[in-house]
Amino acid sequence: MYTTFAKKTIPEGREPDIPDSIRIIRSDRRTLSLQVRLGGEILVRAPRHATLQEIRAFVLKNRAWLQKHIALVQEETARTEPADLLTMEEIRRLAEEAMRVIPGRVAHFAPLVGVRYGRITIRNQKTRWGSCSGKGNLNFNCLLMLAPPEVIDYVVVHELCHRKEMNHSSRFWAEVGRVIPDYRKQEKWLATEGRKLMRRMTG
Repeated sequence: MYTTFAKKTIPEGREPDIPDSIRIIRSDRRTLSLQVRLGGEILVRAPRHATLQEIRAFVLKNRAWLQKHIALVQEETARTEPADLLTMEEIRRLAEEAMRVIPGRVAHFAPLVGVRYGRITIRNQKTRWGSCSGKGNLNFNCLLMLAPPEVIDYVVVHELCHRKEMNHSSRFWAEVGRVIPDYRKQEKWLATEGRKLMRRMTG
């Protein structure tokens, strides 16, 4: 997807499109940054005022860095032993367990965060632990059932806080920290042990 983006011709007078493999997260930050996540998703963290043209130029300028880190992610994924991969039956059981556990945690934390929510869906994903739609519908990864309870609670609170702030601004993190003061520990777990869990997802 990145190579296609790099070579894409943009008609004069139009802003460039951003391909699906690149996700933009806007916040109060002052600079642009890049991140390649497991599964190949590219994150661009950008200031709120940054235009799509500026973001595209930044991505193109750093294409050598991106290609290097995409290759590293691909190598890491290729090192996953087949025996470590979850079977479809194991994934189904995890999803069923998540549907029994997570709605209760959401119901517990929603009043603490001070928000309401919509439908809860459990998914098997390789790149996200959870998400929150503009309508308040919440999605959670069934792999959370292999994580410690405090990590599950952190992901639940993280998504509920998006009901107040649909971004990752300082205001958003202040809301997360108000409910879970040591959330950085859970973030660290997801970045290390959680990364290993993601590599076990089938498909």
